[in-house]
Amino acid sequence: MGRIAKAKTTGLALAGLVSALAVAMALAFLVFGMPGKDIAAIAFYLLISGSISLALGFAAAQLGLRSRLGIRGKMVLAGVVGSVVALVNVVVTALLMFLSPHDLTLLAVLLLFSLVISLIFSYVVAGSITSSIERLALGAQNLAEGDLSTRLDTGSNDEVGALARVMNTMAEELEKAFRRQRELQQARKDLIASVSHDLRTPLASMRAMVEAISDGVVSDEQTIQAYCSNIRSEVEHLSTLIDDLFELSQLDSGTLELRLQPSSVEEMLSSALDSMRAQAEGKVLKLSHTLNGHIEPVMADPHKIQRVLYNLVQNAIRHTPADGTISVEAQDVGEEVQIDVVDSGQGIVQADVDKVFDRFYRGEKSRSREFGGAGLGLAIAKGIVEAHGGRIWVESQPGVGSRFSFSLPKASAVPVVS
Repeated sequence: MGRIAKAKTTGLALAGLVSALAVAMALAFLVFGMPGKDIAAIAFYLLISGSISLALGFAAAQLGLRSRLGIRGKMVLAGVVGSVVALVNVVVTALLMFLSPHDLTLLAVLLLFSLVISLIFSYVVAGSITSSIERLALGAQNLAEGDLSTRLDTGSNDEVGALARVMNTMAEELEKAFRRQRELQQARKDLIASVSHDLRTPLASMRAMVEAISDGVVSDEQTIQAYCSNIRSEVEHLSTLIDDLFELSQLDSGTLELRLQPSSVEEMLSSALDSMRAQAEGKVLKLSHTLNGHIEPVMADPHKIQRVLYNLVQNAIRHTPADGTISVEAQDVGEEVQIDVVDSGQGIVQADVDKVFDRFYRGEKSRSREFGGAGLGLAIAKGIVEAHGGRIWVESQPGVGSRFSFSLPKASAVPVVS
């Protein structure tokens, strides 16, 4: 790549020399009316001096690249070399053209003055560039030391400003990535703590009951049967928790298998609610479902959506007092079908509405055991709905009840993949 770049630079320089020579000769002939003989002589002199100048310029550039000069020093070096080359070229050309000594002296003074002005200008321009680069270096150093809140000055519109804007974008993306990493680490810690608690409690209860039976603390058949029933219940609780954790891991890794097909909303509602009716009646709750008009089939995995409905209705049963109502409603909303689970339960305080779909959220800590569950049902429901390309949300008013809603795309709105 280095050789290609050098060849390209050399070609551009030679093309520039030929173009400059052509423009100079055209001006000499068209503007100043110089005869052809003089134009040919000047062209020859300029070609020779231009070639030598380019050679000296490339040599100076290589010297600047290999030296330890800063940008300011390199720009001053370029100004010096360019001015000296111009001075020598003009003097030599003037001598060849037999100018008088007085004219040559005057020309030399003017060129020396131009050289000084060029050096001053090069120094000032180089200073502004190096100042911007030093600020960039300082910002990059802060980023390297972990201060991702650092932002660089992007006031200039040149390449340095463009570089600063790119570095700012990089810093913002890094800051977001580290924030996500911290959130994931905290979520992992919370998950481990919550799982440990949910495993420890039933295990401790089972251990106490097994030891009571084993040590002969309880001996009558009725008590032993009650203990065995409680142990079976705790085992089912642990089994459900493990299944929920496995399903969550599939949702997180994107490996949840969905068997999408056009599915009847009415059939899914009826099937899910029939399985929950006995549980609702056990708490003296009225459970019903309603279809508002004709509901088109949705593109879904029926078993997974029934799991969503089961989780939402079970959550409503847990938090609705006796003689309450739970209704499941479906309605057409454009290219989607919206399903609502409405209860007359205790409701959710506004501060907790945004947390209900978080893992292990169970509202008031003191009541978590009272209502049961590991606090994973709503998180799983959210993951399944979003895996279908749908949305899920909640509206609630303390003391009045809650409305959990989710939407699914209609089968007719999903493009057919051939």
